[in-house]
Amino acid sequence: MLIAFNQEKTIGDAICGALAQTWSPLEILISDDASRDGTYAEAERCVRDYRGPHTVRLFRNEVNLGISAHLSALVARTSGEMLFIAAGDDISRPERVERVMRVWLDSGKRHDLIATDLQDLDRDGTAHDVLRVTDLDGYRSFEAWSSERPHLVGAAHAWARRLFDAFGPIAPGIYGEDQIMAFRAIMSHGAHTLHEPLVLYRRGGLSGKRKWRTPYDYVARVKLANINGAGETRQLTSDADKVGVGAQMRALLAGKSAREDYVSAVFGDASIGRKLALLLSAKDVGFGFRLRMFVYATCPWLLSPFFFVKWHLRG
Repeated sequence: MLIAFNQEKTIGDAICGALAQTWSPLEILISDDASRDGTYAEAERCVRDYRGPHTVRLFRNEVNLGISAHLSALVARTSGEMLFIAAGDDISRPERVERVMRVWLDSGKRHDLIATDLQDLDRDGTAHDVLRVTDLDGYRSFEAWSSERPHLVGAAHAWARRLFDAFGPIAPGIYGEDQIMAFRAIMSHGAHTLHEPLVLYRRGGLSGKRKWRTPYDYVARVKLANINGAGETRQLTSDADKVGVGAQMRALLAGKSAREDYVSAVFGDASIGRKLALLLSAKDVGFGFRLRMFVYATCPWLLSPFFFVKWHLRG
């Protein structure tokens, strides 16, 4: 499942990586999430003359769904037992699917999720160090997952279809599904890490460090990130309820949930008096965080000199 959004310069390499896979039978679904650039046209060009062994299908969303809803919609269009995730700015090595499938089949199809390492790929296409992800084999309980969240990159994941069938779609508005799917797998048949760099992972995606020109740009990002965080909290809690650890998950995420609720409220359509009341009354959220969000929500212009200087001093 190769998903893309505004990636016309990299989608060609991503598609070539998918088409070059040595495993068969393989169904390749390429889906553009209503890009505003030439991503879809480039994808059409890449697959137009393909005559290889794989089944290839190309889709384009009429409206932008976002990562979680896009993946959920695409899962419904698949027919395979094992679902591989690919991003439009990364490149799967030709042996990626075959190596993971061999491990999965040798295990008796035991694992619900298999993660692999990645190789750092810079903006110029030069490969650098291996990005090693957490070994998931030791995670067999809620306590293990909650005590030390695994470091993962969803663009190098493969899910057993039964995992998605058991838990259902991922809620819209979430742009990081890796922790959600890993939690689902750990609480089901288990997850495994194959320590081979089978995906070239391009720098500068959602995880890349951004520099903001104005405080208004930054505030827009804060609000978007809060939508994602709150969505993740709700999804993890819902999934935990399904496996009998809902109370533990709520306790674990109580502080995170309180901060997300505060951000949602202070950026809402409330009056300045209501925002001030929230600042003074939300005792379950640290005061420094409350004050910072209050300033962003009421008078972000105060921070304009700081952002101006930081932007012009950027490296």
